Amino acid sequence: MNAPVKLIYSREDDMTYGIYRPMYTATYRAALDANKNLIGFHVKGGGIPESPIHANRFPAGAVDNYLAESWEITSNVTIGAFRAPRSNFNAAAEQSFLDEVAEAMGKDPIEMRLELLKRAKENPVGKNNDYNADRYAAVLELVREKSGWGKAENQKYNRGVAAYFCHNSYAAHVVDMVDRDGSPYVERVTSAMDCGIVINPDAAANMVEGAVVDGIGNAFYGSMTFKEGQADHNNFNSYRLIRHNEAPKQINVHFVKSEADPTGLGEPPFPPVFGAVANALYKTTGKRFYNQPFDSSDQPTNI
Repeated sequence: MNAPVKLIYSREDDMTYGIYRPMYTATYRAALDANKNLIGFHVKGGGIPESPIHANRFPAGAVDNYLAESWEITSNVTIGAFRAPRSNFNAAAEQSFLDEVAEAMGKDPIEMRLELLKRAKENPVGKNNDYNADRYAAVLELVREKSGWGKAENQKYNRGVAAYFCHNSYAAHVVDMVDRDGSPYVERVTSAMDCGIVINPDAAANMVEGAVVDGIGNAFYGSMTFKEGQADHNNFNSYRLIRHNEAPKQINVHFVKSEADPTGLGEPPFPPVFGAVANALYKTTGKRFYNQPFDSSDQPTNI
């Protein structure tokens, strides 16, 4: 045409002809001995068109009998990166399951994780574990301290904890949930990060705060479904995002003092938010939620 062409790409075009987050599912099993010690851990996960499973991540190396298996199904649905690819789902499933295991063992969920990390440091199983047990434990210890975990003044909250390693950084969150007008609401979040040397403290804290709000919103509401090969939601009137009045009133971010090289921060705080929300939801509702998003209107079944 030998002239500029103006192309208008509508929101409906963007949401129905774009790229999508892959579909994942995972099944976890654990075995306890007569003294309620964790002696076996098995995860089998997969997805369309890729698997979310990282076989050598925690609790690999911390349990005598450990097995991670993956499967994949090819698809012509186009996919792209969703913040912290694969880890976003994996952390939710793994960290909520670890809380179930801690409950079955009769142990505090933070203490149980720290005991496993101590085993991974002092007497690891295998040699291919892709996390540093000391750095992993440090974010859990910091978030326990800064959140006042176990203190009487925080008993008014239904508290959920989760920690995860991805993109070379370590993140832990304690989510404080309340019942607000009959609906669960995350009122406060305490976060601990180890991303090596923090170059810009303000920007670093902002990254974590944004990940927390983004994670809460997607944990509760983020769902794109398909019918006859076409996306069901084509604009924000049907695709639900977190709203201003649903964001936490307070997010407190803390960093482990480190001399390690700087690592990722845009993605690592995001995945464990899902697990912490799931664990707080259990305390709030008395039910385990096994499907994302957790909002009851999108929940097909509670297994």
